[in-house]
Amino acid sequence: MTSWQGRNVTVAGLGVSGVSAARALAGLGAAVTVVDGGDGETHRARATELADSGLAGITVRLGDAETLPEGTDLVVTSPGWKPSSPLFAAAAAAGVDVVGDVEIAWRLRGPDAAPWLAITGTNGKTTTTQMLASILAAAGLRTAAVGNIGTPIVDVILEGDDAYDVLAVELSSYQLHWAPSLRAHSAAVLNLAPDHLDWHGSMEAYAADKGRVYEGNQVACVYNVADKATEDLVREADVEEGCRAIGFTLNAPAPSQLGVVDGILVDRAFVPDRQKQAQELAEVADVSPPAPHNIANALAAAGLARAFGVQATAVREGLRAFRPDAHRIEHIADVDGVAYIDDSKATNTHAAQASLAAYESIVWIAGGLAKGATFDELVAGAAARLRGVVLIGADRALIREALARHAPEVPVVDLDRTDTGAMSEAVRQAARLARPGDTVLMAPACASMDMFTNYNKRGDAFAAAVRELGASA
Repeated sequence: MTSWQGRNVTVAGLGVSGVSAARALAGLGAAVTVVDGGDGETHRARATELADSGLAGITVRLGDAETLPEGTDLVVTSPGWKPSSPLFAAAAAAGVDVVGDVEIAWRLRGPDAAPWLAITGTNGKTTTTQMLASILAAAGLRTAAVGNIGTPIVDVILEGDDAYDVLAVELSSYQLHWAPSLRAHSAAVLNLAPDHLDWHGSMEAYAADKGRVYEGNQVACVYNVADKATEDLVREADVEEGCRAIGFTLNAPAPSQLGVVDGILVDRAFVPDRQKQAQELAEVADVSPPAPHNIANALAAAGLARAFGVQATAVREGLRAFRPDAHRIEHIADVDGVAYIDDSKATNTHAAQASLAAYESIVWIAGGLAKGATFDELVAGAAARLRGVVLIGADRALIREALARHAPEVPVVDLDRTDTGAMSEAVRQAARLARPGDTVLMAPACASMDMFTNYNKRGDAFAAAVRELGASA
């Protein structure tokens, strides 16, 4: 840690991870300059907060995110900054390294620091990380769910080597891109689907950044048997001698896999005789909610926990204790025999596909900002399950056109409004289309920022509209 004394570090971004990194490095003696292109009220408030933190050596520069501060010998970037940012071009020209907050956390670890069990993937990262933390806690281990999940990992590392036994670490593709030294105990890539391609430049680059999570793994690389691209990443990884490839599947598992047999989650990877033995871990009913993609999340979490030596009983106890965050296939209410489900977190087609596969007869509320996505495959796969569709948001026409091609018989309500009452109208229209036994599912397959601040606000609006509907029923 003394190596930071007197270093000139530029922190790019005044968000949660940037503020965390600035405080940590200033506390270790570095001279820190935080730069951000914004200069609004929120940015000024955060700058004031840093100035009032009592830490010497922090300077904040607002309104200029392109000029490299003179004397910089390391740039620490917040996850969302694109590799093509002018600041990073200036750093490269000056021979200055650019790393992320996860890389800083890894470098700050002491020799006896808690191992990392790392999780990435296009969808399901947060749920799986929380499941893993619940299992580890059920095993009596001191743990925390950290990283992209909301708790800055630098803050956790600075608590000291003896604060935790093991960490459940969620990592985005952005964070992995800027973390070249990371070497986890074990890691999982849950799935791969096109996302953030404007940031990475191509699907190949996106996948490569996800695959960094396997580099240097010590015990297990956990992959999705149903998603061959995740297994390919394992094959390409340079791991420590003896590290094993461990698959998870919703079917009966082969040796070195975890899977499902007659409603039971079983392990054929971490047992004495993988050819002939399987260890019962939990029942499908122990997973909440027991949707197929959530069972897959549970198996991935169990695989990482078992790689760390956790007993089967703790897997069951941890899964039973776990409850997902709001807006993740969350059951809001039943009204007139119809279930209303909030999956506002389904902000891309891959997540919406998993959500739609969990229910038999659906009135689907969809739409928002498509982020360049296409919807033909999604609609074609779900067409047989659709009772009706209510479309909202800026790019709803893209979904309407896919429905016309692949599900022309399905009734569609196209809501041409973005005011605060739009979600209430969407729920009322969905209720009109639904029949007892159906599910009204809000799984938008799109981002929310055309109508709402974030997916949480979108989900809150849906839940409020459903409760309003129930009150008037």
